[in-house]
Amino acid sequence: MKARKKDGFLNVISIFSFIGISLGVAVLIIVMSVMNGFRTELINKIVGFNAHITVKPYENVIEIEKLKLNNLKLISDELILSNSGEAIMIKSETSKGIVLRGYKNNDFPKLELVKNKNFLGNRNNLTKNFISIGKELSFTLNLNIGDDITIMSSSGIETIIGNIPKQKTFTVVSIFESGLVDFDNNIAFINLSTLEEFFNLKKDDRNLEIYLKNPQKIEDQKEIVQKIFKNEFVYSWSDMNSALFSALKVERNVMFIILSLIIIVAAFNIISGLTILVKNKTKDIAILKSIGVLNKSIVKIFFLVGVIIGTSATIFGIILGVTFSIYVESLRQFLSTLFNISLFPEEIYFLSTMPSEINPPSILLISLCSIIITIIVSIFPALKAAKLDPVKALKYE
Repeated sequence: MKARKKDGFLNVISIFSFIGISLGVAVLIIVMSVMNGFRTELINKIVGFNAHITVKPYENVIEIEKLKLNNLKLISDELILSNSGEAIMIKSETSKGIVLRGYKNNDFPKLELVKNKNFLGNRNNLTKNFISIGKELSFTLNLNIGDDITIMSSSGIETIIGNIPKQKTFTVVSIFESGLVDFDNNIAFINLSTLEEFFNLKKDDRNLEIYLKNPQKIEDQKEIVQKIFKNEFVYSWSDMNSALFSALKVERNVMFIILSLIIIVAAFNIISGLTILVKNKTKDIAILKSIGVLNKSIVKIFFLVGVIIGTSATIFGIILGVTFSIYVESLRQFLSTLFNISLFPEEIYFLSTMPSEINPPSILLISLCSIIITIIVSIFPALKAAKLDPVKALKYE
């Protein structure tokens, strides 16, 4: 492991092998932790804004009181009826297409979005002519709490001169902030009865929103709900955002493969180092073999040298990666202040801090991959050392 003075270059190769594998493992852990944290934060924001599972009726009206008597109450925290429609919001000379969601006045405060500390205004007043809008929408249309806004419905009223779209004036009673610009800029909340009157909707068309006790295990719980509502359309927050999470999963896997190449390249240095070591130790190997040391013992000696370098580098990389993952937000703030630049800007990533979530299974997988790669690259030089012919090796000594 420790080269002599005349073999100093061998020591340099070992050091670079150690550093390369350590950095590869550390970078993989940091990137996987940040991506896991980003995914978790994104899920929390989406789950905090949308219903975990939504049931859309086809024929039969959904009655909440009857549902509370079955197994649905075992997996759900809240059951809320809602409806929605598309409209145009008009303010002075500016117009904006939005989706209106309708909730009963006593159901609106139950939403996670309303419980958010960033919610401004009255949480308990979503009556007939009041509306709750997103923070981004308030910026777009220059609206504040107490301002009036005109909304044009997609449904109309039949008159002698034809069909005229419905218009209604609402007063902004509250402003919410979900943390996702698309939601804050395109969705607003009004009273359920007002919405149904505004869009000519029937009470039979109301959707059931199910808020689960454990929204992360969505697929298993969706199956339970589907068995209860066999003739209705059932979809979850995961179904609504499947393309986004599929893209994140692909990106995560690709990043893992690309960054694993750092470990592979560093591991090839072990082959170079062991090959040089075998060359320098030719006489020693020949003497050992001539006094009866078995080939498998020679293999073990050189194999262990490579494995010790790889294993120790992997352990050091784990410590380095976990440490950076824990303090990644503090490091981001330090670098932003030091170089006066914006790292991880909020307006692009929708998050005010850099998220990080250390995932033990991911660390275990990275460690195993690193050690397996080290084992593979250590085998060839070790076998070459064992095949050395002691007669030829000692011929000119």
